[in-house]
Amino acid sequence: MSDILDVGRIAALNDILRRTLCGGTLVLSAGIVALGRERQQAILAAVAAFDGFDPDNDPYGEHDFGALEADGEQVFFKIDYFDRALACASSDPADSSVTARVLTVLLSHEY
Repeated sequence: MSDILDVGRIAALNDILRRTLCGGTLVLSAGIVALGRERQQAILAAVAAFDGFDPDNDPYGEHDFGALEADGEQVFFKIDYFDRALACASSDPADSSVTARVLTVLLSHEY
């Protein structure tokens, strides 16, 4: 990974994925899947609306993790950065041409 990362660009790309589900892959945990489609949609809407990032929960400013309550469930989301082959970490998470983003949404007790 490069020594200097464009954290603002990383956060913007993560926000796009989280809000629109574009620019990456969505993975729902077994617990989220078991809740059914309506509750999944409510949870994904809450994840998209999440804006509670601060230095305590987002120390690197990348907007890559969040914890929230949605539809009566304690939910976590996280975004990981892989190379395009999904074999290892991305060399530059700010560069979409070399990065595959994966947004995982899960129940807190599944973590």
